[in-house]
Amino acid sequence: MSAMGTSVPRLDGPAKVTGTAPYAFEHTGPGETVHLHPITATIARGTVTAMDTAAAEAEPGVLAVLTPWNAPRLADTSEREYAICQDAEVLYRGQPIGLVLAETAEVARWAQSLVRVAYDQAPHDVAFRPDHADAYEPEVVNGGYGPTSATGEMGPALAQAGVDGHVVDHSYSTPEEHNNPMEPHAVSAHWDPDEPLLTMYDSTQSPHGVATTLAPVLGLEAGQIRVIAPHVGGGFGSKGAPHAHDVLAALGAMHLPRRLIKYAVTRQQMFVFVGYRPRTVSRIRLAADADGHLTAIGHEAWSQSSRVKEFVEQSAVPSRSMYAAPNRRTTHRAVPLDVPAPYWMRAPGEAPGAFAAEVAMDELAETCGLDPIDLRVRNDPETDPESGKPWTSRRLVDCLREGAQRFGWSRRPTTPASRRDGCWLVGYGVAGAAYPHMVQPGSRATIRAEGDGRYRVRVGAVDIGTGTWTALTAVAADALGRPAESITLEIGDSALPYATVAGGSSGISSWGSAIFAAAGRFRTRYGDDPPRGAETTAAAGDYPELERYRAISFGAHFVEVRVDADTGEIRVPRMLGVFSIGRVVNPRTVRSQFIGGMTFGLSMALHEQSVRDTRFGHVVTQNLADYHVPTHADATDIDAVWLDEVDEHATPMGTRGAGEIGNVGSAAAVANAVYNATGARIRDLPVHADALLEHLPVDQ
Repeated sequence: MSAMGTSVPRLDGPAKVTGTAPYAFEHTGPGETVHLHPITATIARGTVTAMDTAAAEAEPGVLAVLTPWNAPRLADTSEREYAICQDAEVLYRGQPIGLVLAETAEVARWAQSLVRVAYDQAPHDVAFRPDHADAYEPEVVNGGYGPTSATGEMGPALAQAGVDGHVVDHSYSTPEEHNNPMEPHAVSAHWDPDEPLLTMYDSTQSPHGVATTLAPVLGLEAGQIRVIAPHVGGGFGSKGAPHAHDVLAALGAMHLPRRLIKYAVTRQQMFVFVGYRPRTVSRIRLAADADGHLTAIGHEAWSQSSRVKEFVEQSAVPSRSMYAAPNRRTTHRAVPLDVPAPYWMRAPGEAPGAFAAEVAMDELAETCGLDPIDLRVRNDPETDPESGKPWTSRRLVDCLREGAQRFGWSRRPTTPASRRDGCWLVGYGVAGAAYPHMVQPGSRATIRAEGDGRYRVRVGAVDIGTGTWTALTAVAADALGRPAESITLEIGDSALPYATVAGGSSGISSWGSAIFAAAGRFRTRYGDDPPRGAETTAAAGDYPELERYRAISFGAHFVEVRVDADTGEIRVPRMLGVFSIGRVVNPRTVRSQFIGGMTFGLSMALHEQSVRDTRFGHVVTQNLADYHVPTHADATDIDAVWLDEVDEHATPMGTRGAGEIGNVGSAAAVANAVYNATGARIRDLPVHADALLEHLPVDQ
């Protein structure tokens, strides 16, 4: 029986539920433990002119206070996000400008509050708006995509549709959102100058990425940094690269060699220097003929960026391929502000872009007098509209139809605000979902025969809570033609063969391809009865099918919303997702990923919003009391299913990415359901009850 496709419990489950799985802050590595706490700027722009550290240094248990004037020097300060304690310039409020090293975490945190800082304050700008005078077109947007694309002529198509067809032209916005995994960013760092070797126990989505990124910053060779991450308590993108906290720990370790420097980012600091989803605005223009066939798609996107480091959400990129239209244009503009650098947050670009595009499609369906599913079906492209390539598999229509049958879409009210159940207004919403299939190049795997039919598989992948330990064991078992029980997997260490980041829903496809390559070479060389100690290493090769085809995962979201007719309170009693992702490696963990992504979308639609005070430059909702996320009571009946398929063009395993597509489109489905329930078209997230009040019925 194939190990892939079999629903099995997580192999790491017992260690996690018994508390024996070590996370970054819990490692006890070599050396006496020292705790770190940063000193952070209390202005949004300017220069530090003086730092009085005397009171902090006199505090019992304080070992050192580092500032821009006495911190170890970095070898490369070209990347401003990592140039910590190297100069006196302040680029955003909350920027680390120093650090305290102490015997306990409590003493370190208290001592940093005793440091007195003087500033030469400069005017700052943290207010995002699309018409910002400094807005510019970036050279590339996240993912390496070009900022613009154009096919055909938008103007004539829009003009013609205005005469004898249908036009939708609206703007949609999403707020700042901050990644809040259960395990905040954390790192334990140890510097051994005799090796020399910097060992970092890091909560990261990319052990090798941390090592290769920080090595030139610290003036080290990549092999002089070892990053260990056997268990990571969630990341959602923010842990896809090192941030300021990693540099702080490295500076502390180099200042106090042979000590183990520990730093767990506080929940409040999670809203500052470890990445977040920036604010976005999308203007969507859709033109359709009288029958609802799209003739033009326009998507103009604006993204908040930072003067520290450019990051631009690729919000308009999904509109290049989602639906058929002979005329289309997409653009991106960045708005640089005096804020921390944004970074990946689950389904970066696709999530805010799909919210705008899929709500616009719902609006077009209403304008055309069509069922929202029918509109999407009749605009399903036979080939990729952007490249012209055939699809490896495009089953969006199957997802829509399967979901409609399972969800009971035929009971959807055709007239908004027409169905009521007691005090509740009831509505249904739907949205399409798409996420690009990515196989990152370069991953390598080593396979070693242990004797007695057992094999050891080594690859520097990482499990961020998604089930990698379990899924890669199944992949290795099938690649070697052995039962899963015969495989011992090693991951989570940059000392292992190179592996790409656990991001972009690319992990299993990228690492699994390397395992398949190594297994193929191993079996060719040694057969099915290898001698003990036989070993082979191989890298994932190029997959030529992906040059000839376009591979994207697809899905459809269905949502039931209930809105209190008196208060506008919104409840979501049902969500259903139907997905097309190729072969499913472990149904149990992939369903968990889908449901997690859909909960993310529910959160995006109704809860999450980071509020930045433009007077002072900081986020004021910097805790989980003020920054709202769903609880169990909010996420009631959420179900996810998938189509039975194997995409042989996508990877040797037949898999495509699964992690983030649950997030893409789900927020739009919620907003569309709110419209169906109330008649209120909400184009700015999150949807608040007060935005619905004027649309609620007045009972006589």
